[in-house]
Amino acid sequence: MKIHKEGYKIILVSLLSISLLLFFLYRFYPDNHYLLPFSIFSLAMFHFIVSFFRNPKRFTPDGDDYIICPADGKVVVIEEVYEREYFKDKRLQVSVFMSPANVHVNRSPIGGEVKYFKYHPGKYLVAWHPKSSTDNESTSMVIENDSFEIMVRQIAGKLARRIVYYVEEGDELEKGMEFGFIKFGSRIDLYLPLETKISVKIGDKVRGGETIIGVLQDIDE
Repeated sequence: MKIHKEGYKIILVSLLSISLLLFFLYRFYPDNHYLLPFSIFSLAMFHFIVSFFRNPKRFTPDGDDYIICPADGKVVVIEEVYEREYFKDKRLQVSVFMSPANVHVNRSPIGGEVKYFKYHPGKYLVAWHPKSSTDNESTSMVIENDSFEIMVRQIAGKLARRIVYYVEEGDELEKGMEFGFIKFGSRIDLYLPLETKISVKIGDKVRGGETIIGVLQDIDE
């Protein structure tokens, strides 16, 4: 299992802490009847931490008009909204909630140039809260290709206290390329052209870098 670079330090610190704690307990309290359950719990927690930072290989579908899901999780919102930050017009919003058990690597939904990027400090409402899109700590990134622009918004959740991003304005992204990481439960919002034919429905489980969220229809039709 490939581990994401964001997990190296946390995994090492966790391993050393658990190892030292168990060594101390087995050395000085070997007959404590809580020792075995605590050991099992500690190892389970370490396994969870390691699995959280897994970075599986993904196979991104070809097709210039395909918009690919940027994260693993569950589709929780599909609706027409007014996007106020950049486009200042109506867009299709598709939101994906990432639980702590999901892969938290964020991948570019299309290839193109980063035309706009901004970090927003904010609150830490639970990621499925309707106001998390506007009130929580977040980043906003607009990617433009030869046909259209979309916005991707990383949103911190109740447990996610750090959004990591690797891009800035002017960068060129390939579809499926890593652009960030959110630690623990969180959410990704996509703001798509109204002409997009959505390929998922609310409740669907999706995979970052692989699941087709939508297909851009001919805007001249």
